[in-house]
Amino acid sequence: MQVLGRICSSRSFTRPPVPAHSQAAALPKRPGHSRRPVAVWAHKVEIEHQGKKQELEVPNGQNILDVALENGLELPHDCKMGVCMTCPAKLVSGKVDQSGGMISEDVADKGYALLCVAQPQEDCKIVTISEDELLDIQMGN
Repeated sequence: MQVLGRICSSRSFTRPPVPAHSQAAALPKRPGHSRRPVAVWAHKVEIEHQGKKQELEVPNGQNILDVALENGLELPHDCKMGVCMTCPAKLVSGKVDQSGGMISEDVADKGYALLCVAQPQEDCKIVTISEDELLDIQMGN
């Protein structure tokens, strides 16, 4: 036991402290508050599906569909790669990055998204739509 105690108390298992000024330097600062770093780790997403609204907190780097499913929402989906178009939605407000999906740029510019690849860039309000509605728009009908 004494050997284990010496090994565990060894400095090789400890991490040197990081100076506070270097931690804060990596984060953006609020205007007028030079010593208080601000970072956004998640965005609020209000999603309306079949007349019911639910608010989610989607962490940076995660897509809306995965977080919705983790929170018990039963949303239509299939491939989870932005190809099959079974998880469409209309952005009421906000902005998403869906560069990994197959939705055309002009349709995305009109506020349509595929939830399996849509990562919020700011707080959003979203309404799910039918796959047929998105396909009609995508085909120019």
